Parts: sequence; C-alpha cells; structure tokens
Amino acid sequence: MDILIIGGSGLISTAITRQLVERGERVTLYNRGRRRADIPDVAQMHGDRTVYAAFEAQMREAGPWDVVIDMVAFKPEDVESAIRAFRGRTDHYIFCSTVDVYTKPAAHYPVTEEAERRPSPAFSYAWNKARCEEILFAAHMRGELAVTAIRPAYTYGEGSILHTFGWNTYFLDRLRRGMPIIVHGDGTSFWTACHRDDVARAFVGAVGNPQSLGKGYHVAGEEWLTWDQYVEAVAEAIGAPPPHLVHVPTDLLVRLAPQEAEWCALNFRYNNIFDTSAARRDLDFRYTIPFVEGVRRVVAGIAAFEQAQNYPFYDHLIQIWQRAGDEMLEAYQKSTPRGTLEYEWE
Repeated sequence: MDILIIGGSGLISTAITRQLVERGERVTLYNRGRRRADIPDVAQMHGDRTVYAAFEAQMREAGPWDVVIDMVAFKPEDVESAIRAFRGRTDHYIFCSTVDVYTKPAAHYPVTEEAERRPSPAFSYAWNKARCEEILFAAHMRGELAVTAIRPAYTYGEGSILHTFGWNTYFLDRLRRGMPIIVHGDGTSFWTACHRDDVARAFVGAVGNPQSLGKGYHVAGEEWLTWDQYVEAVAEAIGAPPPHLVHVPTDLLVRLAPQEAEWCALNFRYNNIFDTSAARRDLDFRYTIPFVEGVRRVVAGIAAFEQAQNYPFYDHLIQIWQRAGDEMLEAYQKSTPRGTLEYEWE
C-alpha cells in the first residue's frame, strides 16, 4: 500500500514509520523537515500543513494514497483542510487523537470508547482534539472520508519520562540523588503509560482495516499505577533508592507554579485508566513492554540528565510547603482546646 504519514518524525510516528517499512509498505512522510529522526530511508515531502492552501495544493499534485495517517492535526481548521485535501483521494484516513477527549472525571472506570467526550474548554488541547473528531466523523457519515481515530494515552519513548512538572530529566537526577520528589495531590490518582512501540502497533493494525472504519480506539498502558507507584517504578528502573515523596495539593501547586503544574490541574489529578479491549480485538493491540523495562530503555538512550540544581524552584516549593504545614500544626495546637471530642451519631 501507498501510505502518507503527516508528521512521521515525532515520538509515535517514528515507530509507526519503522513498523510499516518492516511490513513492506511504501511510506511517504510529509513534514517541515526541521527534526532529525532515526527513521528508515523513505520518501519525504516538505511543507507546512497549517498553510492550508499550499498544503492542499501539494496533496492534489501527489497521491492518491491508500492510507493517510495524520499525526499533527490539532485544531478544527487542520482537519477541515485535510477533508478538502483527501476527499476522494484516499481510502482510509487515520487521525491521531487523544484519550483526553473524554470528560474528566469519568462517570465510570475503566473508560470505554462509549464514554462521554466533552473535555473542559480550559483544556484547549483536549477540547480541540474533540472538535476535530466531531468534524471528521461527520465527514465519515457523509461519505466524504473513511475515518478512524486512534486515542493514545500517555506515551513515552526515547528522550524523557513524564513527572508532575512535565518532561524535564532533572526529575531523574533528583531520583538518583535521593532528593525529595513532589507528587501532586495525595499520589493516589491512577495513571497509565505505554511505550511508543506498542502504541504504534495499533496504528499499523488500523491501516486499511475495514473493521476500524468509523470508530475511535484508545490505546493505553495496562498497568494501572497510582502516581506514587509510578514514581517508585521509575526509581526502580534507574536503580535509584526508594523515593521520598512529598505530596502537595494540586490546587496549591497550580497557584505556586502555574506554568509547571498546568497539566496537573487539567489532567494528572484525574484517574486515567482505559479499557483496551476494542483495540485488542480490532487492531491487534498488545501491551508487551512492562513500564519498568520501558523506562530502562528510555534512560539508556539519555546521554546526561539535566541537573536538579538548575531548577531551584523545586526545593524552594518543598520548603514553603513544609514550613506552611509546620505553622498550621502549631496554630492548630495553640487554638484547639485539649480534651476528648465527643460526637453524637443518629
């Protein structure tokens, strides 16, 4: 098959490209050509898909394509352009969406594909992806484009590992040094992680697959870890001592470090666990890389961690929180009458 990947050099799309080439498919990548990636020798086209008229003209001159995999559509305007570009020019359009399109908190866990998809407008990334899905599935219903949406959850790979404040590798440096680690909330919300090679397998399984048409699938890790367990697993993977965890209320983190903790408020504070049975059934998705093993692979490819000392806000925040806790305890002890409190229960 002739397959176009819009993107092709990012975290997930690099793995998709490799797996498709290994399967013997003819792959063309379309991107701006600014990122060097470890990918096979495949055909490449360059341009900016957000310059819509030029992008659509390039697509009219190229192709047609058996399958288009769109990894970098983030706004409704992006997919509206894609519909114009590929209407009648591809048999299958696969959209990289996200599990963040679901309403948070969910009504039931684990989340299935039938769950409500109404993210908060404040979470612009998720809100825009949900609007993209609405537009694409409407086009599918009109017969303009045969659509599949793949919804990855947190996907990791070479380069970095997520933590409460993002993707900076100083988190790993802190773990190795035995320094305190901030975890948002009380550390008991659930989180999942999936290695990019497993996520890519679901995209490849969707390619030209008639069972996937008109459907959305989430592709997520199957180890349901609390955030405390997640940090402990990372420490185990890199040979660090058991971490000293410091729990700080999410609302307070967002006030103290609004930029660093933004995703805590929008996403990490909620339980993120997903039923993967549909992707297993239709796309041959398999969770084959345990998280600890996956982290070992990632860390092996990082030449050097960012130094924790270059991020002084982190320890300053811990000091402020601990001092505030001590002051609250002292104030409470001074103001509360001693003695046993008696309660009457009806």
